[in-house]
Amino acid sequence: MTDYRAPLQDMQFLLYDVFDVEQAWSQLAGMDDLNRELADALLEEAARLTETLIAPLSRPGDEAGVRFDNGKVFTPEGFKPAWETYRAGGWIGFAGDPQYGGQGMPRSLTLMVEEMMHSASNAFCMYSILTSGLALALKSHGSEALKRRFLPLLYSGDCAGAMCLTESHSGTDLGLLRTRAEPLGNDTYRITGTKIFITGGEQDLTDNILYLVLARLPDAPEGSGGISMFLVPKRKLKDDDSPGDANGVSCGSVEHKMGIHASSTCVIHFDGAEGWLVGEVNNGLKAMFTMMNYERLSVGLQGLGCSELAYQKSAAYARERLQSRAPAGAVHPELPADPIIEQPDVRRMLLTQKALIEAGRAFVLYAGMQLDRARYGAEDAKPKARQLSALLTPVGKAFLSDRGLECCLEGQMVFGGHGYIREWGMEQLVRDARIAQIYEGTNGIQALDLVKRRVQANGGEHVGWVLADIRAFVGQHDTVLGDYARLLLAAVDRLQSVTDLVVAEGAADANAGPAAAVDYLAQFGYVLYGWMWARILVAASHHDDQAAGGYYAFRRQLGDFYFRRLLPRAALHAEVIEAGTATLMATPSERF
Repeated sequence: MTDYRAPLQDMQFLLYDVFDVEQAWSQLAGMDDLNRELADALLEEAARLTETLIAPLSRPGDEAGVRFDNGKVFTPEGFKPAWETYRAGGWIGFAGDPQYGGQGMPRSLTLMVEEMMHSASNAFCMYSILTSGLALALKSHGSEALKRRFLPLLYSGDCAGAMCLTESHSGTDLGLLRTRAEPLGNDTYRITGTKIFITGGEQDLTDNILYLVLARLPDAPEGSGGISMFLVPKRKLKDDDSPGDANGVSCGSVEHKMGIHASSTCVIHFDGAEGWLVGEVNNGLKAMFTMMNYERLSVGLQGLGCSELAYQKSAAYARERLQSRAPAGAVHPELPADPIIEQPDVRRMLLTQKALIEAGRAFVLYAGMQLDRARYGAEDAKPKARQLSALLTPVGKAFLSDRGLECCLEGQMVFGGHGYIREWGMEQLVRDARIAQIYEGTNGIQALDLVKRRVQANGGEHVGWVLADIRAFVGQHDTVLGDYARLLLAAVDRLQSVTDLVVAEGAADANAGPAAAVDYLAQFGYVLYGWMWARILVAASHHDDQAAGGYYAFRRQLGDFYFRRLLPRAALHAEVIEAGTATLMATPSERF
């Protein structure tokens, strides 16, 4: 069974050749000491940790799962010492504010580390990713006193984090939640209620857990406008911030899930637990979205991480598995059969995976650079970077995770019957990748968010910014891109036309946007991936085909495959949108 190997060469090509991040980092506040030498050293150490420490835990962790006993959750063997090593290296606070003990690395670099983590073990990664996301929300909305006290505990990994939104009757519609918060004075509150589907809600990796909890004050208005956010520790803190007495928080059960078995998904009860308000009263949902949006891009990375490992496993298997002869005749007549990699359909599956992975990683880096500009860039550039980040987040979460499952399924199919057998590891990847399309807001919800809040709300202006950037890039490099320039510009023009349609029809038909949403996000995703491939091809053109053992020639072959065989999918999604809402809404509800 193939072991995970971090794709450092692919990451470094994107960082330095495609996006020139050294130049971009030089324009960010606080990044004066970050250069290629340091970044490469950090990536190499992350690769070593994920390959040798975390990846070996993935399959045993899946087999064992978490154990629930008398209100306590025990992670699989090896998780706790791995956590100790990982946190001691400062990885949980990798992107954290140095003022409170973080490492201060840009999101564009952090995302590459997170991808390695997801490839190595999605389940292990969830505990640290949620901790980092909670720290970001606290940094953005917490009082200075809360930040000074709790951010060092989170960045160091002494405390883990979890976010508590969902209730049994309140999933996507958080306006229905019933958890209560009663003022106690001295800026403290008593929290009472039950939350479900809480990732990392209970575990044995840390002695304390910090929860971000959505709840209502007694006089809060109904709906989402009456929600506040609170920071609640599992155990009260002593004067030295070490865990003290119980704080009215308990785990009622853990969910038995399809995948990510080593990640605890808990029912958490708050019985008068004491906590602190984070952000403004009745504005908690907006504050929680700081953490949710961080997690959404990370969930997209989960799909990308699974894809990378699925490709590595299936490509290795295809090179070794002997079965039948190549259609044009024996390629290896000295063997009893040819490797299945000589079969056109196997190559289709492998090229599909690789072309989507390369574009997906480039998209993640592009999105990460927008987040960096929004946080550390020049003041006059921050507003647009924030708006672009908001536009790209639902695409990143949904399109990456959709393509992630597709790649895992293609990888499983390469194995044939062996892909259905547990020992090869492919069925675990399929199970683990599936959840990424569901949690942190299903991909249908992401598509609705994209169309309603990021497209229709501004008349398609923000999409127009991206399309203008694509046109400008193609115009600068049309000689290098050749026929790919024509194909990409045609896809851009079609997306502009569909965007105009979605905006116009949304004003007259309330169903138009929701009916188009999933296909619109997919069309947008394929066009964005086309832009990423254009950027990759331009960067590869600066190198000889034989350089690095044919590495750049392979980029050109992958780019050709994407433009000829995958970008056409965008047109199909456009046709579906242009068909209108009648095919969805004409059928009476009682017919179902």
